[in-house]
Parts: sequence; C-alpha cells; structure tokens
Amino acid sequence: MTQMLLGIAPEWIPSLENFVAGRNVELLSALRHALSSSQGERCLYLWGEAGSGKTHLLQAIVVSARNAGKSAICLCGAVPQAMEVVAVDDVEMLDDEAQITLFALYNRMRESGGLLLVSGKQAPAFLKLRDDLRTRLGWGLVYQVHALTDAEKAEALRQHAQARGFDLPNEVTSYLLRHGRRDLPSLLGTLDALDERCLRLKRGASVPILKEVMNG
Repeated sequence: MTQMLLGIAPEWIPSLENFVAGRNVELLSALRHALSSSQGERCLYLWGEAGSGKTHLLQAIVVSARNAGKSAICLCGAVPQAMEVVAVDDVEMLDDEAQITLFALYNRMRESGGLLLVSGKQAPAFLKLRDDLRTRLGWGLVYQVHALTDAEKAEALRQHAQARGFDLPNEVTSYLLRHGRRDLPSLLGTLDALDERCLRLKRGASVPILKEVMNG
C-alpha cells in the first residue's frame, strides 16, 4: 500500500532470471554458458517472430555482462564498436554499409574471443542480407526463440507485476489475454499503463480499470 500511496514503481530490467523460458530452456542454458565461459561458440544467432522475446534476451545478456564488469552494448538495427559482448537486434534492418561492418565485426570477434549475439525475424538462410554475412550468421549457434503459450504469458505477466510491486488478480490477467494484443511486449506495456493508472487512483488492479486503460 505504501508504494501505491507514494506512486513509486521499481524499474523493470530485462534479465535471464525474469525471462519466462517456455520452450526456450536449451537456449537459456546456451546463453548462460556463453556468458560465463570463454570456451565454445562465441557467436549466436537468435530468430523468431516479433514479440517472442529476442530483444529481452539480448538486453539481458548485456546487463549480465556489465554486472560482471565486462564492456557490453546492445543496439537495434545498427552495429556498434567491438566490445567484450556485443548484441545486434533486428539484423534485417541493417543497410549495406552496416552489413559490411557487421561482417568485419563478426570475423574480428570470432578471432578475439568476444561474445557476439545477433537477432532477426527469420533463420539465417532466409535473411535478405549479403551472402557472406548470411553465411557467417549460420556458422555459429542458431536458436529459434519460441513464442509463449497463453499460460506462459500469464506467468510472464505475473512476474512482471511482481517486479513492479503490485498484485495482479487472475481475472485481470485473463481479460488482458483475451482482449489485448497477442505479443508479450504489448501485453507488458498495457500492464505498465494499468499499474500507473492504479497508482494515480490509489486503487488495486481490476478489470474495470484495465478496460479504461485499453480503451484509451
């Protein structure tokens, strides 16, 4: 109740711990191993539909690397300078020059021992990129990020609400899953808006307040 009166919501930071694995248990294990060990494959490519959790995972790896004292960066549709850990989200958005830069970065980091993660909406073979870059992305470990089932989304929403410090009744979760947009980022965004509305009203989360939020 104190939090609701003060209107304070803790910052939610993507992590490997608050990622609901679903069918991605093997992928999570591979990411943890890649982050904690200098051995094995140092370049990973993740692909999956929008909202499947690719961005969450890339950001989570960068946060974990920084917490471990490593230099790390994540950019969307752009290629950063080489660091110990580099994540490039939405690789299909790269223009020709950026693709050349990523190709060179891939080769450099593969030799230097850095960790490179790249994500896209399709498997490497179907990406509309330069042939040499597409081939390189298929050389390393390739994982499909599987979207969550409704039950797994409900668990993700529960964890997100818990991280922000408010109770999420089951009927609110059910209504959001039935009537909200299907991708998880949109669902979480609606949940954040619900939390902010409840804080202003100094009331607990409920279906009527959720309807107000969803109706704008």
